[in-house]
Amino acid sequence: MRRIAACATLALAAVVLTPAAAIAQTPAPADPSRKWEILDNSFFVEEAFNQEAGVVQNIFTWTSARSGLWDAGFTQEWPAPGMTHQLSYTLPFASTGEATGPGDVLLNYRYQLRTESRSGPAIAPRLSLILPTGRASEGLGDDVVGLQINVPASKQLGDVYLHANVGFTWLPDVQRTPHLAGSGIWRAAPMLNLMIEAVVELTESVTVSPGLRRGWNIGDHQLVIGAAVPFTREAGATTAALLAYFSYELPFRR
Repeated sequence: MRRIAACATLALAAVVLTPAAAIAQTPAPADPSRKWEILDNSFFVEEAFNQEAGVVQNIFTWTSARSGLWDAGFTQEWPAPGMTHQLSYTLPFASTGEATGPGDVLLNYRYQLRTESRSGPAIAPRLSLILPTGRASEGLGDDVVGLQINVPASKQLGDVYLHANVGFTWLPDVQRTPHLAGSGIWRAAPMLNLMIEAVVELTESVTVSPGLRRGWNIGDHQLVIGAAVPFTREAGATTAALLAYFSYELPFRR
C-alpha cells in the first residue's frame, strides 16, 4: 500500500509541476480547428471513442480518501480489430478498512455506433459483464454476476469537448442503479486539458470532480498523466478524495 501511495504521489507531482512550468513559459494557445491530441482519457465520464487499429491503451487509476481507504483499477483496451469494435477488461483493487484485495472484474465490449461529425456527436454504447471475483464478505465484491450498460456521447466545440453518459448497473438481488454523467474539458494548450466531471447515481450519490490532464506524444506512443479532487455527496455527508491517473498508448503487432 505504501508503494502504491508513493507512486501516486510522484504521478501527482509530475502532473502539477509540469503544466505549471508550461504555463510559465507561455505556450502557444491551441488552435480551435486543430484535432484534439488527448482523447479517451477522462477519469469518471466515459468518452465515445474506441481504440484505433493496432493501438492498445493501458490505464491505471488510484483514488485515496481522507479516511485512508483507497481504491485502484487497471483497464486495458484493445481494438477488435479496428475502431468499430473494442474489447477491454477492468481489474479493480481496494482497501476497505477490513481487507485489501481485488474486486469484481469487468469484461467490456464497446461498439462505435457513430463517429463524430459537424452535425452530431460520436456515440459508442458499452456492455459490461461483472464477474464476482471479489470477496463479498470483506466488502470487496457483491458475490453475483451482473451487467452494466453505458451510452456515451462526445462532441467538440472548438477548444471545448463535451461528454454525456447515461447508463444502468444491474446486480441481481443487490443493486439496480441508473446513472447520468457529464463533463466539460477545456484545451488550455495542445497537450494540457482542464476538466470538470459530474456523475449522478440516482437515489445514491452525486460526485463532482475538477481535474486536469497532461499528455506527451513520444513517436507513436502517448503518455497521459492526470489528477483530480472528486467531491461526493452520499447519505447526507460530503467527502473529498484525491485521484491520480496514468495512461500509456502504444502500437502492437497483429
